[in-house]
Amino acid sequence: MPLVTTTEMFEKAYEGGYAIGAFNVNNMEIIQGITEAAQEEKSPVILQVSAGARKYANHTYLMKLIEAAVIETDVPVALHLDHGDTFEICKTCIDGGFTSVMIDGSHHSFDENIQLTKQVVEYAHENGVVVEGELGRLAGIEDDVNVSDVDASFTNPDQVEEFVERTGVDSLAIAIGTSHGAFKFKGEPRLRFDILKEVQKRLPGFPIVLHGASSVTPEHVETINKYGGNISNAKGVPESMLREAASMAVCKINIDSDIRLAMTAAVRKQIAENPTQFDPRQFLSPARETLKQIVKHKMVNVLGSHGKV
Repeated sequence: MPLVTTTEMFEKAYEGGYAIGAFNVNNMEIIQGITEAAQEEKSPVILQVSAGARKYANHTYLMKLIEAAVIETDVPVALHLDHGDTFEICKTCIDGGFTSVMIDGSHHSFDENIQLTKQVVEYAHENGVVVEGELGRLAGIEDDVNVSDVDASFTNPDQVEEFVERTGVDSLAIAIGTSHGAFKFKGEPRLRFDILKEVQKRLPGFPIVLHGASSVTPEHVETINKYGGNISNAKGVPESMLREAASMAVCKINIDSDIRLAMTAAVRKQIAENPTQFDPRQFLSPARETLKQIVKHKMVNVLGSHGKV
């Protein structure tokens, strides 16, 4: 099955009260783990590529790895640019085979955000590609995205209708309290479901996106700390909150830190318990399997996307 856009995915997800997982990819093992999980759970899936991933792995390498994964699976797979911040990077990815791009103009003024987003939408739609925009700013650090608590801001529901109408975006990322990275909350996690409900009311049937939605599995944090790490204060979004969001207008939930933590935990454990090993395959095979299992867990217990193909 060739790569698809997210249009049909989101229509079915909205009607069915579930969300599609958008998982960030950086190398072969990550792509394999995610797509194998999707195949086994019969779940549509979105593979996300950030600016950092393109710098690390090279656009051509990533595209060929994804091409191989698509050949090996028969579930719908969309390829999405995560946090593109300029027209140029969005254009490069559109021209390079992506089926979806995010233009993140949230660091600009409202009118400048609209202008930039509209420019990307016009080019993308001419080429059969869909676009995700963003209103509001999430705090936290993830690859090239670095927003302080001071600069973070919730989405203003009064702006969403004008933004969607003037830009023509196909989905909208909003800020309701999630945060990028694994160190999300100083106090108790709290999502602004009142904002989400108001956005859903103003944009009925329109797909909403949540960024920074990793849950930071305690088991993986404990393993990393046991084998020499120091991330005891890592804290994520409770899965119960994500399930609630997925039952509402949220059709796409981004997951990155959970993947990194799963792989790091598996690699640390393998190296510590097998100090004479020197074959990278011995470290990366269990990392791929651990990642695969966390993705399957998300599809079944958080997103509700399993069995939808």
